[in-house]
Amino acid sequence: MRTDMYINGKWTGGNATTFATHNPATGEVLAELPEATVSDVDAAVEAAAAAFVSPAWAGLLPAQRARLLLRVADLLEERADEFARLETTDQGQPLAISGGFSVPNAVEHFRYYAGWVTKITGVTAPLSVPDVDYRTRREPLGVCGLITPWNFPLMILVWKLAPALATGNTVVVKPAEQTPLTTLLLAEVLEQAGVPAGVVNVVTGGPEAGKALVAHPKVAKISFTGSTAVGREIAAEAGRALKRVSLELGGKAPSIIAADADLDAVVEGNLMSGLLNSGQVCAAATRFYVDRRRADEFAEKMAGAADSMTLGSGLDENTQLGPVVSREQLEQIDHYVGIGKAEGAQLLAGGSRAGGELAGGYFYRPTVFAGVTQDMRIAREEIFGPVLTVLPYDDPGELAPRANDTEYGLAAYIWSRDIGVANRLAHQVKAGTVWINMPPLLDAGAAWGGMKSSGQGREMGWEAIEAFTEVKSIWTSLA
Repeated sequence: MRTDMYINGKWTGGNATTFATHNPATGEVLAELPEATVSDVDAAVEAAAAAFVSPAWAGLLPAQRARLLLRVADLLEERADEFARLETTDQGQPLAISGGFSVPNAVEHFRYYAGWVTKITGVTAPLSVPDVDYRTRREPLGVCGLITPWNFPLMILVWKLAPALATGNTVVVKPAEQTPLTTLLLAEVLEQAGVPAGVVNVVTGGPEAGKALVAHPKVAKISFTGSTAVGREIAAEAGRALKRVSLELGGKAPSIIAADADLDAVVEGNLMSGLLNSGQVCAAATRFYVDRRRADEFAEKMAGAADSMTLGSGLDENTQLGPVVSREQLEQIDHYVGIGKAEGAQLLAGGSRAGGELAGGYFYRPTVFAGVTQDMRIAREEIFGPVLTVLPYDDPGELAPRANDTEYGLAAYIWSRDIGVANRLAHQVKAGTVWINMPPLLDAGAAWGGMKSSGQGREMGWEAIEAFTEVKSIWTSLA
């Protein structure tokens, strides 16, 4: 298990200051890692800037770069079990998620963007100027800073890294300090695959390392996934420096359940949508709008299903719900549950830390509140944990306005047997992604990102190619 930083093709411990990453299932320290200084970040950016123009990287033909990404995908797939177990140990998600979703999705992204490398084209266009040939070409931006979150460390990194490399950029990665280990293991794979020194660099540490990366004058773009509050600070700093920026931020996703919906299917789908990765998902369904005539039945079924879930270490194959990532996150969740009780919401399930043999870890029992109103904080603020709220409605005409009555706009869910009703609501809801009659699924070819305070820009699909390139116009006189 690598614990050093990776800068310019070398593993380095940086200065003497370190920080710990913990196993959230036990609270035990997994490893001590170097806290990157401003000089460490500067060394990583300088290495990336030099690699950007080096023949070893800039001189690669598109087909050669595509083969390199395919090689990375193959090596990652060969070591899939190792990556899954490390992700589970460091982050807490059950192996069914890390091994069944996170790692395969990362492999898929490398292969998908390897396919794009040889297909990034410009256009020719007729101009109203005589004797001129006009064309465009897409070119890489330069050094890109990739700042990743702790909920899906490997997968979300690859969402950024694969298109950044496919388009010819170089990068400096700053993983979340809570979950840095699979990022360092991926750096080892990139090195093994033959990615030239300096093309990918990894610095570890907390907010100060991230701030140094955002502020560095040689960084052309920042791609950040994390909280809305931090995203606003990054956007402000990037705006002053006129850097490119992509932000995937917080969410408070509504799940609209029409009166005609199959309630049993809806409970199952929404339980997955709301409690995936212990609710630590920006797109988690957390506000359930249910017809008042069926709201009590839905809430009781949801509470019963939540109560029946098996909590435990993600390494245990019987575990359905793992720990949350840290003690700080555990305390934040418990704080919001206390707010919900004080606001008058009816607690139907959960509402406390898990005890017994799980007491040493960061486990919180899946929590369901009924009788929640639109103005309650638990219905408006992102909790990022296994806390679900049921909000009854009387008039279907109020659904879209209530769903949109939030600063967030990342995702939404709609459940109805009437496909016309479902699609009209999908058009009215302000969210970057809407799932109809299904839990959340993702694919490398489908654009991903938020509206309003849930971010700007898009990842995945062709949109990520656009996000990591800029267009150059070339005029040629034919006279």
